[in-house]
Amino acid sequence: MTSATRPYQSYVYAYPHKTAYRPLAAHHAGRPLLRDLWAAERKDALSLYLHIPFCEVRCGFCNLFTRIGAPDELTTRYLDALDRQASAVRDALGDDGPVRFSAAAFGGGTPTFLTAGELERLCDIAEKRMGADLRSVPLSVETSPSTATADRLAVLADRGTTRISIGVQSFVDAEARAAVRPQHRSEVEAALGRIRDARIPVLNIDLIYGIDGQTEKTWRTSLDAALAWRPEELYLYPLYVRPLTGLGRQGTAAGTADGPDAAWDEQRLRLYRAGREHLLGRGYEQVSMRMFRRADAPHAGPDDYACQTDGMIGLGCGARSYTSSLHYSFDYAVEMREIRGIIDGFTATEDFSRAEVGRYVDGDEARRRHVLQSLLQAGGLRSEEYRERFGSDPRADFTDELDLVAGRGWLDTSAPPGLLRLSPEGLAHSDALGPELFSPAVRAAMAAYEQK
Repeated sequence: MTSATRPYQSYVYAYPHKTAYRPLAAHHAGRPLLRDLWAAERKDALSLYLHIPFCEVRCGFCNLFTRIGAPDELTTRYLDALDRQASAVRDALGDDGPVRFSAAAFGGGTPTFLTAGELERLCDIAEKRMGADLRSVPLSVETSPSTATADRLAVLADRGTTRISIGVQSFVDAEARAAVRPQHRSEVEAALGRIRDARIPVLNIDLIYGIDGQTEKTWRTSLDAALAWRPEELYLYPLYVRPLTGLGRQGTAAGTADGPDAAWDEQRLRLYRAGREHLLGRGYEQVSMRMFRRADAPHAGPDDYACQTDGMIGLGCGARSYTSSLHYSFDYAVEMREIRGIIDGFTATEDFSRAEVGRYVDGDEARRRHVLQSLLQAGGLRSEEYRERFGSDPRADFTDELDLVAGRGWLDTSAPPGLLRLSPEGLAHSDALGPELFSPAVRAAMAAYEQK
């Protein structure tokens, strides 16, 4: 297996990745005012994302923007800053036309690290500051076994949460320990019971395959334990070992931060295929490489990737915002000391009127993003939708890239005319395909990023 076809290179959940962002102060126009960025944008179908960068523990595989604990009333100061930011952003959106939100999400970190009272305040920020009607749009919230308490879940259910996503990763205690995730199956099962008692319509359970010592038998144990709760959605994630994470620092039997070995690749592919077939045989449909939805489940939010065209408002120092031409956020880090400094800087900020860090995504980059986000969905890329948006054909714009995908047998040759859709093998190699669609400029920026 060559490096070009290694199946697990990069999980592409957004394009461009934050490691391609740079301080906008260095751009020729300087840090742009939010009101200028949003002046000509459609604002009648926005997505709203609020980021809470706190966790009780940090799992060994985690490279998300989050810190352990929140001493000295840090959550209060963070919510104060989030309130100030929301006011500034809503003011920047203006009142020249309708400002409406079609979906909302609280992510992290672990949003339910906040107390029940703090979750009430978080919902108030979304509603009273931003104008989102949380009870009338899909609202997705991430949680963990230890923080999915009855009082927190009651607040979320009352405020309109339609989907709760819980990171379990494994129901096998030894595997959880191997992933540096201190939890016991009994605690996980109790949390799932509380979530079902809260009657939130959609339950998503995250599981991970490729953990050191994991076998097809133990993987089946976790899958069946999850299926016993009849979750409306399941996400199956391959384990990655990233720089500056717990597993990255210690190395694992399967791989290191410097790269995986072929045996680990084969283990993950084998477990992915076993999991996929298990779920397809039990009434689940595949939405993307990672996402599986129960065939009779309601849709309670966007699929695995955000809509290619609608704008995104992100609040919090780990959140991204998307206009049609600029993606922006705050500084990004993985190392805990750096993250703490960025959070402290965010809580001290008074002026949120300008974009700080980002990357312009227009022209060729916008086309790439559309192709990438569509093709990595099981539903595929509709050429007509692409032509309506860009006035050209994706096969003409990305001939070399799509020929490469087809040459590897990753395109579904039975797809109807006008639909570019991955084959089952193509979906299995989504994490190899995605990075190959990155532009040379984005690749160079990511390669030049200094890990911190």
